[in-house]
Amino acid sequence: MQSKKGLFVKIGRQELTYDDGRIIGNDDWTMTAPTHDVLKLGYDGESHKVHLLAAYNQNAENIDNGVIYYSGGLQPYKTMQTLWYHYDTPKKSFGISLLGMNIGMQNTDQEHPITYYQQLVGTYMSFRPKHWSLEGAFYYQMGKEEHGMNIDAFMASAKLNVKPSVNYILFAGYDYLSGDKYFNVPPDGGIGLVFHDKARGFNAIFGSHHEFYGAMDFFYLSNYVGGFTPGLQNLYFGGNIKPVSGLSINAAYHYYAIATDLDYVNTKTLGHSVELVSSYAFNKAVSVSAGYTFMKGSETMELLNKVSEKRQLHWAWLMMTITPKLFTSTWQDKN
Repeated sequence: MQSKKGLFVKIGRQELTYDDGRIIGNDDWTMTAPTHDVLKLGYDGESHKVHLLAAYNQNAENIDNGVIYYSGGLQPYKTMQTLWYHYDTPKKSFGISLLGMNIGMQNTDQEHPITYYQQLVGTYMSFRPKHWSLEGAFYYQMGKEEHGMNIDAFMASAKLNVKPSVNYILFAGYDYLSGDKYFNVPPDGGIGLVFHDKARGFNAIFGSHHEFYGAMDFFYLSNYVGGFTPGLQNLYFGGNIKPVSGLSINAAYHYYAIATDLDYVNTKTLGHSVELVSSYAFNKAVSVSAGYTFMKGSETMELLNKVSEKRQLHWAWLMMTITPKLFTSTWQDKN
């Protein structure tokens, strides 16, 4: 439901996307894009927007009086409350968002399940003059993770876009996600577990990871061995060109490195990747896209992933998208 004054209420299963999608995004590259069973209400005005989200997940099985939430189900959380505020200047050249989240994660390993709560607070800002734009974000995580360990993690990002003309865009950016210094499971030759006093690995639980951290999804979609999170530094630059109508070509380079100092690796460098993506729209209903990614990993990447594969990896894909308009109708009030 939505009023003419900007007030709205929406309840049920829905996709959520806020700001650049780094913390809450739809990540529609995966086979099943993330959705949330949530109550969403708020106000959307010309310059001000306020959204309030509330979710509670409960399994149908009558286990332990029905209070257990099976984390392997659709949602990764038991409860979630979120407050989002956004402000735009009258000409939309500057925007700022404030985000606060409280997420309840349940530990079902114990005899009597306990829900631990973690919080995330942060901001996203963008400045968009005519021929260039600058955007940045900072988020901090605290509280307790699902096993009761204290959280002390953060992330920061910045990106510059330059648009010399309508058909050309150049971009460069840097992401930093904090990480843990110790293995949950030690490297080869180690014995036993290493104790963590705090969880320092930043976890963008609902973020669109594929969009930001590389097309091969080595980071934050594919965990390191033992669930280890050494953090990530992602330095990238590239460009987009539209040489003719309907055709778009994008090229990007990424340099990856861990964020923490590890005694048992020679370098922080994880690897380098080059990504090429091209798409062509035949008309409004039919388009075709193709992509190629080359990645060269380092010894550190090989150690943290516990693999003995070749360090030079190739990936190519081809996709056709068809979105036909099957039926339309119009209705006119003769009165």
